[in-house]
Amino acid sequence: MEFTSKTEHEVRPFRPHRWLRGGHVQTLASFLLRRRISLPATNERLIEVEPGVQVRCFCYWQANREEALTLIAVHGLEGSTESQYMRGMARHGLNAGMNVVLMNQRNCGGMDDCAPTLYNSSLSRDVAAVAKHVVDQDGISRFVLAGFSMGGNLVLKLAGEWGSEGPREFKAVAAVCPAMDLAASADALHEPANRVYEYYFLVSLLRRFRRKVKMFPQHFEMSRWRGISSLRIFDDKITAYYCGFTGATDYYARAAAANVVERITVPALIIHAENDPFIRLLPETREKILQNPNITFIETEDGGHCAFLGAKNGVPGDDGYWAEREAVEFLRRVAS
Repeated sequence: MEFTSKTEHEVRPFRPHRWLRGGHVQTLASFLLRRRISLPATNERLIEVEPGVQVRCFCYWQANREEALTLIAVHGLEGSTESQYMRGMARHGLNAGMNVVLMNQRNCGGMDDCAPTLYNSSLSRDVAAVAKHVVDQDGISRFVLAGFSMGGNLVLKLAGEWGSEGPREFKAVAAVCPAMDLAASADALHEPANRVYEYYFLVSLLRRFRRKVKMFPQHFEMSRWRGISSLRIFDDKITAYYCGFTGATDYYARAAAANVVERITVPALIIHAENDPFIRLLPETREKILQNPNITFIETEDGGHCAFLGAKNGVPGDDGYWAEREAVEFLRRVAS
């Protein structure tokens, strides 16, 4: 069964690949299966998001840069612009005639040595800074935002914070499996069936934190890692401690896009799978989404976490990753 909000924007239904059914199967297959994604030469750019802090972005420009719609895409926790879904979005966006800007969150994409800061789910202002940069420096006339998981939370949070006062160039937003209810999703990661995902994230976060300690020993203490056995504890002892929150509960409460989703005024697409192993939408958040007439909400029975592996439709460049294709098509259609 699939559910949508009542809007005029239709999205083609998702049909999972016949051999890839189930939340865990979809999620793991999308991570393990290698994709061949060829992209043209890119313009690498370091963009300052706050004094002394830069993020690495990769820009793909159409010949008519100023007139073309620009897609700014943001990855999820411990991802980067090299994540397969990010490169997939770039390919679909370019094929649709868009400029594409792939944004690394701070620290990501080889930028650990940039500054003694940590990235986190509250930093929607970093996305705003990247958008402002390409508007001011490249003269683009229209842009849209897209994000996956943690990146989905960031772009929805920014769209809600902007409300009706956003840049005139901002036309639409799309989020795939957004972590809008951070506390519920962090706790779901610690469920026995999801410990493999939590372990993966914790190992990756530990490696990153160790690098930060070596690079900035005056700012970070490795001893804070002791006793961490869940993402919630990591966020309590490290993320919240170094990012200005009183603890994980405070961090999750203040950083969640669920706080502002009702204020989104541009066309928005939210794609969520019922069998996503660890992203949870609370009833009150779901109600806010469905009450906002600007949001097209698609909830599928299958799809896993940021996977949505379906059958290929024969269109050049389509390798069966339904959510990427539909997000780009939605953004192209509503911003035209």
